[in-house]
Amino acid sequence: MIRSPDEKSRRVREMFAGIARRYDFLNHFLSLGTDIYWRKRVFRRMTALLDGADGRILDLCCGTGDLALELARRWKVVGCDFCHPMLVLAGQKLVRRGNGRQVIRLAEGDALQLPFADASFLAVTVAFGVRNFADIDRGLREIRRVLRPGGVLGVLEFSHPVVPVFRGIFRFYFQRILPRLGHWVSGDRSAYTYLPASVGDFPAAEPFREMLQVCGFVETAFERFTGGVAALHVGRRPSLRGNEGPVARERADENEAS
Repeated sequence: MIRSPDEKSRRVREMFAGIARRYDFLNHFLSLGTDIYWRKRVFRRMTALLDGADGRILDLCCGTGDLALELARRWKVVGCDFCHPMLVLAGQKLVRRGNGRQVIRLAEGDALQLPFADASFLAVTVAFGVRNFADIDRGLREIRRVLRPGGVLGVLEFSHPVVPVFRGIFRFYFQRILPRLGHWVSGDRSAYTYLPASVGDFPAAEPFREMLQVCGFVETAFERFTGGVAALHVGRRPSLRGNEGPVARERADENEAS
């Protein structure tokens, strides 16, 4: 039993360090390749929301860098993770991809205390990382801090399937099949027992949208993928009065309400 946020952070960091070298294969294998499709959808949605704006994107909980590389097709990216072995693998992947290092920088840091100044980023993305925050509310507020006024947040996370028949299949796979496959491939039983438990504990799409609003984000919305297995949540940090921000104009009364 995890008794404190610090203990959860330590255990999650150790868990991901233990499966780092098999992480990419397991992601693609256990999701039947849909995780690749989902990340491409994140890129397209961020492209639409940012509407030609230039600047740096923070890819938080970047893991081995798959989403950072996708985003680097258009923007300069900082990939940040608190698991050092993951960042080592991300760096190796950037070298293999040639020019990745010119537009992607890597930084080690905890989502609850980011090593970046206020209003540093045009956008922040998090793929399958928010549910691992030791304190989700604190992590979302920290993300809001490093976003520019008007900046965009995109969170890709596992969710709760909404199609009744598919929901049952998903639960059986996640709770019975996936832990056994993950253990067989990675040799780590705890990591793939933790995964379905963490997904089950994470809020469904609408409650998480409300959580974003409580943490100060506006224009919140979500889009379900693959029958609700995953969802992409988006929101903005409100713009300052008299300053329309780098991304989109916000009503001043929305800022006052936040």
